[in-house]
Amino acid sequence: MIGSELAQQVAGDVAAVLPSAVPLAASVPQPGNEHVAAAFAGAVVAEVNGAQAGVVALLVGADLVNALASSPLGGLDLAAATQPALDTLASGLSLTAGAGAQAEPASVVATMAGPFTVVPLIGAGIDAAIVIQDRLLTPAVAPGFAAAPSAAPSAAPSGPTPGAAVPQLGHVAPVANRNGSTSSRGIEMLHGVVMEVTVELGRTRMTVRDLLALAPGAVLELDRAAGSPADLLVNGRLIARGEVVVVDEDFGLRITEVIDEAAAS
Repeated sequence: MIGSELAQQVAGDVAAVLPSAVPLAASVPQPGNEHVAAAFAGAVVAEVNGAQAGVVALLVGADLVNALASSPLGGLDLAAATQPALDTLASGLSLTAGAGAQAEPASVVATMAGPFTVVPLIGAGIDAAIVIQDRLLTPAVAPGFAAAPSAAPSAAPSGPTPGAAVPQLGHVAPVANRNGSTSSRGIEMLHGVVMEVTVELGRTRMTVRDLLALAPGAVLELDRAAGSPADLLVNGRLIARGEVVVVDEDFGLRITEVIDEAAAS
């Protein structure tokens, strides 16, 4: 059926961009049931819009959840880290994804509000899965899909082979935290995660009266002397300081000091 073919192709695209310490491959699509969330530690849900409107979701294992929580840059947001994967999922359905929202894995089944398809993403085990409402897999959602190039088998060497047993999500033990730690998977699974970096020149405090009185030409005095280094913040956490420079008519920051974890805290 074209719906299952589309689901597997989309899952293969998602596997290429989802943060993981090992290459992921799309397994065989299977009908969703109330047990699919049991093997996962985290979930992100997003609304999709276009020819149809609906909901899609990503289920992820404890390795990714724990790696984000224990990042040396501070706790990172699961929804933000997986947004590129959600965008890829929606794009494969000829739809557009809204911002993902973190959810409890057990709530995903109810969020689907009807029949849905699950495609496991296989790495060292069932490391993740995509969840798609069945009505989003109709040909009308992805016109011309039959003519689209099929995913290259070599792109997912660890995927299931013909005759191999298909992982059944409703009958597997949780793969999360198999060895009691994420150290063997490594922080390298986060290397491709896009972070928002902020440069802060200084701060000040103002009353609401003064804020309402602001007008073009007003000057705010910051709590930092002229010539002092600016702060580089990632996810609100101070990681470095530097001096503001101009690069091709744009502002830049030349790093002069990297803040160690003890100093930052």
